[in-house]
Amino acid sequence: MTILNETYTLSNGVRVPQLGLGTWFIDDDQAADAVRAAITAGYRNIDTAQAYGNEHGVGEGIRTSGVAREDLFVSTKLAAEIKDYNAATAAIEKSLATLDIGYIDLMLIHAPQPWDDFRGGDYAEGNRQAWRALEDAHKAGRIRAIGVSNFLASDLENILAHATVAPQVDQVLLHAGNTPDELLAFCEERDILVQAYSPIAHGRLLDSPQIKAIAEKYQVSVPQLCIRYTLQLGTQPLPKTTNPAHMRSNAEVDFEVSEADMAALRTLDERDYGEHAAYPVYSGK
Repeated sequence: MTILNETYTLSNGVRVPQLGLGTWFIDDDQAADAVRAAITAGYRNIDTAQAYGNEHGVGEGIRTSGVAREDLFVSTKLAAEIKDYNAATAAIEKSLATLDIGYIDLMLIHAPQPWDDFRGGDYAEGNRQAWRALEDAHKAGRIRAIGVSNFLASDLENILAHATVAPQVDQVLLHAGNTPDELLAFCEERDILVQAYSPIAHGRLLDSPQIKAIAEKYQVSVPQLCIRYTLQLGTQPLPKTTNPAHMRSNAEVDFEVSEADMAALRTLDERDYGEHAAYPVYSGK
């Protein structure tokens, strides 16, 4: 059995494939080809977002993949700027229409603050309103699971204190060299699956001497080591690529990283994102 056949079970019983394809920075006119290539390679978990501007292409790739809809798991995200119930409800309907795949498997609030005020002001009430819209769509059967992205423990506590449906997922920036241990423990205690976006730090870990040395020890590539690392943390990685060869390689992670090497990777500090630090998720502000 390969990683592409393995799943996690969310707190509501929905099963999610352990390896997914991220689609951030894949243009809408390229998304369908990338999604079809991933599905041909065996992927069954595809992640997108309203902010990526490629829901139409992702939906086309799903519809034309030749694989039954019920065998695929498709996630999207409510735009971070939407902190109002009515606007969130309308945006959910728009994603359903744009994807045009019948239903959404997982939908997340993309961030606890709008991007232009990331880690800034207090949007607790707005997040509760956006969450209520997700809950209503979930209860109506339009979305199978709901969660959040880029939420800290305090942001999650705000939702948990008022929710009728607890978040099932928190998708965060997580990779060797940036491991949020306290958040991982918080989510584990509350049965919230952590998804790891940018598990190779948007490509920056390819140049890390420490990570290269550990990868060579296992005779694997740096991306394979990084993906395996996130899996052994019990998280669900979402590496992004449009290259079919890389898609296949990223799924070849049938090896075990030793406890000592896991500890070494966990304590690394690799948070220099270079030119990508302009994005709020990499700068933290």
